[in-house]
Amino acid sequence: MLLAIDTSTRSVGVALYDGVQVLSEMVWFSNNYHTVELAPVVALVLERVGQDSSELKGIAVAIGPGSFTGLRVGLAVAKGICLAAHVPLIGIPSLDILAAAQPMQAQKMVVTLRAGRGRLAVGWYQAVDGEWQPAKDPEILTPHALSHRLNEPTLVCGELTGEERRMLGRKWVNVILASPAQCLRRPSYLAELGWQLLQAGKVDDPVTLAPIYLQ
Repeated sequence: MLLAIDTSTRSVGVALYDGVQVLSEMVWFSNNYHTVELAPVVALVLERVGQDSSELKGIAVAIGPGSFTGLRVGLAVAKGICLAAHVPLIGIPSLDILAAAQPMQAQKMVVTLRAGRGRLAVGWYQAVDGEWQPAKDPEILTPHALSHRLNEPTLVCGELTGEERRMLGRKWVNVILASPAQCLRRPSYLAELGWQLLQAGKVDDPVTLAPIYLQ
């Protein structure tokens, strides 16, 4: 059983996965209370399936980009459980989690996360052999700058305000807007990505694993 933890932004998620099915999943909006909310939710999802941390085979954690404090809280909890339970730790870029959930509606895709001060962390992806692969390094953009960069049909998903969705939606020739439900970053996808890497033996050193921060 693998535990997945995502505290990249105010959208927080925890899931349990056994390689066959998602055993438990919780997603909620935290008003920057990650420190006090995360550990009790981890305990709750384990309790709901009648298990404890001794049954874990690995932990997958979102490593950003995202909120400085949020990422540190998630990594601290993941590392603590990892070291206490003596299980592997797998770090997954936060933008990849949302990308993994999106259908192939276009040849190119943009994934966004909140980056503070009205800015977005933006990941650029392209369809390669039936799956989304990063096309270049993520960057920080304002919503208007992102809009100006979308000059060909592109699927856009992620954390967007109502005004940002309306602005991008006006570029309907080049912007394919994912629905709000598709834009929810679900920890079950983080769990699936982590499970694949765990089975391949591609794990991280809990001492050196660090968040991804964009300037």
